[in-house]
Amino acid sequence: MELPLSFSTTVDYAAYEKQFKALGDQKRLQILHLLCERGELCVCDLTELVHLPQSKLSYHVKLLLDAGLITREKRGTWNYYSANPETMNHLFSEELCCIFRPAP
Repeated sequence: MELPLSFSTTVDYAAYEKQFKALGDQKRLQILHLLCERGELCVCDLTELVHLPQSKLSYHVKLLLDAGLITREKRGTWNYYSANPETMNHLFSEELCCIFRPAP
């Protein structure tokens, strides 16, 4: 599939850089996997599931949030996290594969 020349100028490489960096850590991959598998989770549940103190978990969650890979909903004093389906579907889409697929 040949892409128009102007296509490469519309690609947000900075956003992909953030997403790929966020995915470049085992704990963040584990957090994302849990959210994809179980749906919405409270920060207290994540702390127990990934065996991290809340301060370290917060660091990893912030990187995933900043990359747009997960979303947060505050309910009272608790934060609930879930995978961002729009970003995740795009990240694993054929469209993104076409951007980085070597030319034949």
